[in-house]
Amino acid sequence: MAPFEACDRSAARSSFSHFESRRLDMSAGPGLEFESDIAELESRIASLERQTERSEEMESQIRELRFGLVKQLRETYGSLDAWQTVQVARHKNRPYTRDYLNLAFDEFVELHGDKHFGDDRAMLAGFAKLDRFKVLVIGHQKGRTYKERAACHFGCAHPEGYRKAMSKMRLAEKYRLPLICFIDTPGAYPGIGAEERGQAQVIAESMFKMSRLRTPVICVVIGEGGSGGALGIGVGDRVALLQHAYYSVISPEGCAGILWKSHEHAPKAAAALRFTSKDLLRLGVVDDVLDEPLGGAHRDHHQMASRLKTYLSRALTDLESKTPDELVDQRYEKFRRIGVFLETPQAAG
Repeated sequence: MAPFEACDRSAARSSFSHFESRRLDMSAGPGLEFESDIAELESRIASLERQTERSEEMESQIRELRFGLVKQLRETYGSLDAWQTVQVARHKNRPYTRDYLNLAFDEFVELHGDKHFGDDRAMLAGFAKLDRFKVLVIGHQKGRTYKERAACHFGCAHPEGYRKAMSKMRLAEKYRLPLICFIDTPGAYPGIGAEERGQAQVIAESMFKMSRLRTPVICVVIGEGGSGGALGIGVGDRVALLQHAYYSVISPEGCAGILWKSHEHAPKAAAALRFTSKDLLRLGVVDDVLDEPLGGAHRDHHQMASRLKTYLSRALTDLESKTPDELVDQRYEKFRRIGVFLETPQAAG
């Protein structure tokens, strides 16, 4: 991921031209708590643009405010801390799996059910086309409205969701279709019913199944990548992360609750977990980081979908020449290399 550069006027003008040409809604919905300066600029721009009759002076003022807005967005989103990254990853207008299916894929045909218990709407699966590739897509889905979110369990899949995913993985392997997984969950559903139906066991089975799939597998964390819920569909030949997403063994609130007995310490936990894109790329946990549009993916779904599509096409092209045995062997070695450990000789007895 290229580092953010200082925003000079020429860079601001370039970004401004992009926004102006697309006529984007810069506000992208409710602002986050660290976006007060951005929200103020957006409010002033919106107020001026509502004027039916604009003078040349007013047009000039709008342009200057937009230059300032681009600069402020660069400065703010170029220096997000870990907790701010979590807030962006959870933004209510951030594109979800179904959004990417609509914007980057063609001919999506959804598949339902796990053939055992039911159909988990938190786990989306189906056939699709990506340019010249026929693929099978699996991904977490959160929903937009409260009704949709409740039906999708806020992106927290039950055991039947992971069993559905494994069933579709077997289909992909049978018909030699590349598998693409979109990860966006705070974690697997923690309810009693889910535990009774084997939540931990089924996640382990899904990871084991993915490690041995004889077809290309690409995993992308598009928002939240929390705990085993994310790992359940996270074993791939390529693992990528969006710039303002996070990928962690536990959510910040969960970590704070265990270590400090209070969710108020979530920002401290977020910093300690080292789960931002820069940390994960440096540690070798992910292979690639996809830059988001200025101000986050929630500000420009189309541009983010275009960048994601380009990345997926390149990755599939790289992987299509590999044999099934090469894919499995290299996937195994890739995950064996993650992490650092020390071995010390046993002391003489």
